[in-house]
Amino acid sequence: MERNVIVGQSGGPTAAINSSLAGVYRTAKDRGAKKVYGMLHGIQGLLQESYIDLSDHIKTKLDEELLKRTPAAFLGSCRYKLPAIHENKDVYEKIFAILDKLDIEAFIYIGGNDSMDTIKKLSDYAIITGHPCRFIGTPKTIDNDLPLTDHTPGFGSAAKYIGTSMKEIIRDGFCLDYGHGLVTIVEVMGRNAGWLTGATALSKGEDCEGPDLIYLPEIAFDLKKFMKKVKKLLEIKTSIMVVVSEGIKTTDGTYVCELAKPIDFVDGFGHKQLTGTASYLATYVANELGCKTRAIELSTLQRSASHLASRVDILEATQAGGAAVMAADEGDSGKMVVLERISDDPYQCGTSIRDVHKIANGEKLVPREWINKEGDYVTDEFIAHVLPLIQGDVSPIMVDGIPRHLLTPKELSHRS
Repeated sequence: MERNVIVGQSGGPTAAINSSLAGVYRTAKDRGAKKVYGMLHGIQGLLQESYIDLSDHIKTKLDEELLKRTPAAFLGSCRYKLPAIHENKDVYEKIFAILDKLDIEAFIYIGGNDSMDTIKKLSDYAIITGHPCRFIGTPKTIDNDLPLTDHTPGFGSAAKYIGTSMKEIIRDGFCLDYGHGLVTIVEVMGRNAGWLTGATALSKGEDCEGPDLIYLPEIAFDLKKFMKKVKKLLEIKTSIMVVVSEGIKTTDGTYVCELAKPIDFVDGFGHKQLTGTASYLATYVANELGCKTRAIELSTLQRSASHLASRVDILEATQAGGAAVMAADEGDSGKMVVLERISDDPYQCGTSIRDVHKIANGEKLVPREWINKEGDYVTDEFIAHVLPLIQGDVSPIMVDGIPRHLLTPKELSHRS
């Protein structure tokens, strides 16, 4: 590379997003980039000319290793939707003027569905204006719902944490006898795709029964059928474990969490903030059956648990970041790095690039054939697909018994 690279992070963070950042930084430096800039809070920060020279923060190999083990988005994230080019050309002129000022050769954006929309629009504008900067997306989302890629960096670590946590919750549920029984309802992230929710089935094994019921957003949720199943299970078990996606809907398209109260907050991409599904169902079950209930919302824990990251996930995230830089260096633009599974036994996976126009704003759902006929559990095929992605561990670098992380630019600014 002859000039500079700029990289940003966007959307919800993961335990592996900083590994992709490390992959971008290391590969860009190895390929001769003069500087590697980091946008602070993604494209939104870039519009405010808020960026750093990553060399000021990643000075040693230890820093790189700490970065890979640091959860959340090191550079800060955003949920900013670029306007259509014909709606606000000024925004694009401002972005490209900043890129020119920084002498940027390659723009790398680490993110999910909406982030790939940013890559699509910027690469389109570059084509229209004949600008030489190249734009490449690096996949990131715990939701695992990006099209064309076998899976996404971030999902494996989240699945590992969810499967482990579910196993621990199940064991805890059998400790006490509540007389009329206990129904625990665990809420997992997932608006329209149930990959994370299905990952709770990983807890099932010789030493654990796994959850009793799993409800994914791909299947309409029937409250009456749900209640019948819970009631029947309570006749034979003292502790029932139910897992629901935050995005499950009734047959008329209403989010279950909306049955408790309307959702007021909507982000820049028109997504409603989903929360309270488990709480609503736990209250409903308690009122109907008179048993003890417990609602558990894993919330941000499932995407920030770097202490339980999958080694496969961290390695693939780093590889994807490096592959994005290589693609840009070799002349590609308007593309996203994808992971391609070569084999399951032994597990092997490589990278290639695909047209971002076929990915942006798309969604990959759990195949119907990977959900059981009743719509309340996943199949063995689902488990076989996910299992290789959670293998191996990445040991935290411990200081005084607690994992050490790399201080972010925002944290450093607060201390100065």
